[in-house]
Amino acid sequence: MLVDQILSPLPQATAASATDQVFDRLHAAIIALELPPGSKVSEADLAGRFDVSRQPVRDAFFRLSQQGFLLIRPQRATLVTKISVAAVARAAFVRSALETACLADSIPRRTNADLAALDALIEQQHEAMQKADGVRFYELDETFHQLLCAISGHDDIWPLVSAQKSHMDRARRLSLPDNGPVAFQEHCEIVTALRLQDLSSAQDQLAAHLHSLFPLMDGIRAKNPDFFEDDT
Repeated sequence: MLVDQILSPLPQATAASATDQVFDRLHAAIIALELPPGSKVSEADLAGRFDVSRQPVRDAFFRLSQQGFLLIRPQRATLVTKISVAAVARAAFVRSALETACLADSIPRRTNADLAALDALIEQQHEAMQKADGVRFYELDETFHQLLCAISGHDDIWPLVSAQKSHMDRARRLSLPDNGPVAFQEHCEIVTALRLQDLSSAQDQLAAHLHSLFPLMDGIRAKNPDFFEDDT
């Protein structure tokens, strides 16, 4: 998706929903790297693009700054923050805790229909991987993990996971499509463990999968040095 499509005028909305929509658009653009780390963003420019007043943009900027995605500097340009490896690690810790807990309830609840749905996603992921389509693989990866939460009966956990994992997502984007084959194999192993109702294996596989980004981090940083903070 082009940044001009993401940052297009909003549909008619109330002032409150305009803030939410501006936030969602900007958050999506940042996570998708359409607004790369280090990019300058302007209240006035975005208000014009979205065809809203500056207040919803200002409120969205504040929310994004609170989540660590914007650096608001008085009398200076507002910047999209660079990726922090420490923030990625914290996000992975929280995500792993939530999703592995969901698996404990998925084992007794999973049905043949659930397994068939997971198998279908695995097949679609394989096709995306064969085409080196990192964007499509990322979308299918999201659907895969959302379905795992749904199978557990905790659909409401996924929005919480999504919010917590945002700092992982920019680094994950940079890892694809090169990391697609590894992620694909890990997904297969998780489904196999779920099919066998082997909770210990399923949780171990999922935890390893959610931390598999870190051995790649040095290589990702080497390819994209301007996108990362110098974590100390």
